[in-house]
Amino acid sequence: MTDLLYTDVEESLRDSVRSTLQRSLDEGLPARLADEPDTDVTALWRTLAEQLGVAGLLVPESLGGVGASAREAAVVLEELGRAVAPTPFLTSAVVATTTLLSAGDETHLPRLASGEVVATLALPWTARRGAWSPVDGVVAPVAGALTADLFLVPVTDDGGETSLRALGRDDVELEPITSLDMTRPLARVTVTGQGSEIATGDAARAAVDAGLAAGAALLASEQLGLAQWSLETTVEYAKTRVQFARPIGSFQAIKHRLADLYLLLVGTQAAARQAAGVLADDPHGPEAQIATATAAAYCSDAAVRATEEALQLHGGIGMTWEAPVHTRLKRAAADRLALGTPDRHRSDLAALVDLPVS
Repeated sequence: MTDLLYTDVEESLRDSVRSTLQRSLDEGLPARLADEPDTDVTALWRTLAEQLGVAGLLVPESLGGVGASAREAAVVLEELGRAVAPTPFLTSAVVATTTLLSAGDETHLPRLASGEVVATLALPWTARRGAWSPVDGVVAPVAGALTADLFLVPVTDDGGETSLRALGRDDVELEPITSLDMTRPLARVTVTGQGSEIATGDAARAAVDAGLAAGAALLASEQLGLAQWSLETTVEYAKTRVQFARPIGSFQAIKHRLADLYLLLVGTQAAARQAAGVLADDPHGPEAQIATATAAAYCSDAAVRATEEALQLHGGIGMTWEAPVHTRLKRAAADRLALGTPDRHRSDLAALVDLPVS
């Protein structure tokens, strides 16, 4: 059985990531990106990569990485989710890195591990394991493309086989796409070069599926971070916001809604931790697919509900661009479409457990 509790190492990593974000991330930056999308945010990623080594968290030590597991990556994503930090950790250090690891690459991974290179898997951000097609010239929307140096592009070769190719920035043309969540910008990618082949045939498809599966499983931890922030911030607000000469947290209706939000958070944490734990222990087993589909379906909806409740219990002030709850709601809503929608994952789960779908 997967242990859902956090280890001392994981808690230490959490403290390090949180303190680094508090020092290095301007609290108002996520909101400003909506009006200033060209703001350079790469300094934050460099700090996290150089000081904490998060860029190579999943890369083996033999290739210059940390040699950690999905459990540690999940903790990092919880903290990045709480802060809606504009970093390529999910797209580069999780999805692209897992794809390269599955393909047996040893050329690009050391540069990813050092933070020297940022990579992205050039598929629509809605793609999920077993539900994608090779790229035919143009692909959109691609998350993490605007800051990427390396593009992993699955294409169809002359023999009709799937070929996973590594392209540089000179091999693609990028067109920004306006995103609901500008802390994770999207782009249209046009392939103009050939690049080099990393894997072909079944190995290529398996590598892409592995990257997408890891992304979906660990995206749940980012959504957990959003839900945690929503509950904690709203509880503090309810203690200090006074209405009718009383803190609003003293009203029974508010207490019940906060209690419901806490129960939602507990379920979200269990689902996210299970997905991360099983991914670390047996990423290719059937239990990993079930845990991923469960977490992806449950945590996506939970994050949206938690941030919506936070907005309402803040008196609706989250509808303004400047309010922190607004940025969390946009990230949660955008995440619900990422790496497969909840409905798609519920359909996958039904098939995995032999549940008829009407």
